Amino acid sequence: MAQCEMCGKEVSNPKTVKVEGAEIDVCDDCADFGTEVKTDSSSSTSTKYSTSSSSQSSGSSGSSQSSGESSGGRRRRDMFDEMEELAGDYDDRLRNAREQEGLSQEELAGELNEKASVIRKLERGDSLPSDDVREKLENHLGISLTESGDADADEDWSSSGGSAGLTLGDKVRRKGDDG
Repeated sequence: MAQCEMCGKEVSNPKTVKVEGAEIDVCDDCADFGTEVKTDSSSSTSTKYSTSSSSQSSGSSGSSQSSGESSGGRRRRDMFDEMEELAGDYDDRLRNAREQEGLSQEELAGELNEKASVIRKLERGDSLPSDDVREKLENHLGISLTESGDADADEDWSSSGGSAGLTLGDKVRRKGDDG
């Protein structure tokens, strides 16, 4: 006697159902939780976990997957390459533009229909602007708070040729160093 894979009840003739993408053998009561799977009764020795048919099908799909990969060691472009990223100095850009307009944080917040605390946090770099607040600020102050997520920026981080360029160690000032 088999056991229901959902509730554990002993079942003489379980039904195979698909629940959340998994095929399980269940009792009649639990069969309502999924969609019944029609089993192929042509082979009495074959199980739903047969290795012969699955290895043949995975072999053909595996070859199609590998042909879709890019070659030559270059990273494949994706949607994030086209997205704009918030500039690292967005807080300075915002503060400078506001001061250039001669506005206080409270006045700018009032004109944008935002809270002054939001402007303060943005100028300190304590929080990141939501997309709608960023757009309001850019339009009102005539500035850009983003940088293009260009693929050329990746080249800055890759080593090309024999020139090593700057490393993190070149930029770090250690505690005991003078200067």
